[in-house]
Amino acid sequence: MQFRNGVFVITEERHCPLYNVGEELQVDGGVLRLPAAKATCLTLTRDLIALASEDIVFELYLQGSRQKTKFECGGCTGIIRFEFKKEKDFSTIQMRLLAAAERREKLKSVSRFAGLLRTIDIFQPLSDDDLLDLATLLKLDDYNWGFPILQKGDPASNLFIIIDGRVEVMDDDGVTLAEMERGDVFGEMSLLSGDRVTTTIMAMEPCQIASLSQKNFRHVLNRFPALQVFFYKLLVSRITTINFQRAEELASGMVGQLADIPPLELCQMINSNQKTGRLKLEVGQEKAILLFNEGELVSATYNSKEGQEAFYDCLAINEGRFKFVHGLSQREMELDILGGFMGMLMEGMKRIDDNG
Repeated sequence: MQFRNGVFVITEERHCPLYNVGEELQVDGGVLRLPAAKATCLTLTRDLIALASEDIVFELYLQGSRQKTKFECGGCTGIIRFEFKKEKDFSTIQMRLLAAAERREKLKSVSRFAGLLRTIDIFQPLSDDDLLDLATLLKLDDYNWGFPILQKGDPASNLFIIIDGRVEVMDDDGVTLAEMERGDVFGEMSLLSGDRVTTTIMAMEPCQIASLSQKNFRHVLNRFPALQVFFYKLLVSRITTINFQRAEELASGMVGQLADIPPLELCQMINSNQKTGRLKLEVGQEKAILLFNEGELVSATYNSKEGQEAFYDCLAINEGRFKFVHGLSQREMELDILGGFMGMLMEGMKRIDDNG
């Protein structure tokens, strides 16, 4: 069978466990070349072999003379769409050797980066193959002393991991609130909650920091359950620390606007501080009531829904008012919990992301 050379680029991805938007898939001399350090998906391989063996010139896809210009692979838990980018035909042995050398150098660079990640505590649960996969998604940057890596009010865009050096967390008056060093991460709260950055992060000394885009961060959470648990536990810890005063006020009741404190943050605060009471959310004429017993969710009602489905819908509310009232009735205290809070929270965040 004769295979033609070509390069395809992934243009869309939804819950694919392996590949990401922008990555290239190459057919070269009858050999399928996947992104560096990525495992082989047999379903995708089958689809690409079928494309490469068709008796059609690839450029016809670009010229619009073929009815189908985009292709998809959806044989597992996710789906990706890809399209022909350009023909890649190495006409000489020298060009083929150069391309192979470039690929080896890229793999070598990724391997060095993966070795560096191995020394960071949060990545200890990952296998060597997983670290190679993660390394391909990260971007490594150097920052000079005094450089503002993140500024208050910035939109959520990246997760940052300190590879070397130290940074400081600063308030509006330039006062240092905390310091972070090698192995610490920041930016995850905005990525998980969707809110803008709440503090400024400044380099205290020359730093080397790895960053992960918002899209790739979601991919990592889906791909590596161990990191998913770590980041959500970290989110709980950060919210508990930053909102300690708010959490204390919950004991006697608290009211406010959901635009200032979204449902995700409110529920996190109640759970992490093991509060007992009812959280009322009002959105126009619609009302929701969430009951917590020592931080665990025991009841949720919103519109015509009850239980976990009502809770997931509540997490997506982004406007209106809230009120937390301390205490439950004896009957309410005897209600069973609706499920593991962390698991429900992650499922709710996943649904918000899917619908966003």
